[in-house]
Amino acid sequence: MHLVESGRLLPGKALDLGCGEGDNAIFLATHGFDTTAVDYAPTAIAKAKRKAAAAGATVKFVVDDLTRLRHVQGQFDLLVDYGTLDDLGKRHRDKYIQQVVPLSRPGGQFLLWCFEWELLAWESVLTSLLPLGKLALAPGEVDRRFGRHYDIECIGGERNIKGWPRGYAAYLMSRKEG
Repeated sequence: MHLVESGRLLPGKALDLGCGEGDNAIFLATHGFDTTAVDYAPTAIAKAKRKAAAAGATVKFVVDDLTRLRHVQGQFDLLVDYGTLDDLGKRHRDKYIQQVVPLSRPGGQFLLWCFEWELLAWESVLTSLLPLGKLALAPGEVDRRFGRHYDIECIGGERNIKGWPRGYAAYLMSRKEG
């Protein structure tokens, strides 16, 4: 992550949201972050633990549901979501916001990478039939969901890509004081 290596994100207490097999969490831990990583899939957490041990990285891995947290508490200096929120349907996105925003300390940062484009009609129908939720966040959705809590900077992305996925975005958000 260029943001860590450039010093824009300084070591502190970090939480990887939807960590999967742990690559981002391991990276953060090996770059001085006190890292906790959460995922709902026990098999992903087991694999992440093995990878962290092989890398000599100390990460606290937790099996939990980001829409109904039971095992993650406290506040963090950095939240990282690399492709988790955009997988959730509207109702679960609302619950995610309710659970995750309080985990960010005032002044803390939130790095969000997501697929982002306006779904075509057939994509909307498809995602309504599948259990995985949505394919992408709609343009402006990050501002609508997080703007009350964070100052938001779009630090990268592209829209209207030919083929699939049709767009992505990266946001670095800073938690507003109070």
